[in-house]
Amino acid sequence: MSARANQLKERRKTRVRFQLRVKGGGRPRLSVFRSSKHIYAQVIDDASGRTVAAASSLDKDVRGGLKTGADTAAASAVGKLVAERAKAAGITEVVFDRGPYLYHGRVKALADAAREGGLSF
Repeated sequence: MSARANQLKERRKTRVRFQLRVKGGGRPRLSVFRSSKHIYAQVIDDASGRTVAAASSLDKDVRGGLKTGADTAAASAVGKLVAERAKAAGITEVVFDRGPYLYHGRVKALADAAREGGLSF
């Protein structure tokens, strides 16, 4: 990526996170990171600054049944797993932090699966 593209991506991420702080009401955030080969999700409690639950397409629970870690099937599996782990930690309400990514494709599949898994946002 060029320097300009990185600047724009950083601005988008900052803008999204600022709005989450303003409108989030102190709820933990479900943060998504999407690379070209895998997808990662974690529930972060910003008040205490710690990760409550995390899942990725690299987890052994998820990796076995997937063709690749970079498709919507992998994102759905990660969304269900992170929702399961968050509920085990006692969290049912989060705000969705898509970061600099558009709410489309893998990011949307992860969000839908997390909702099906019991998280509300």
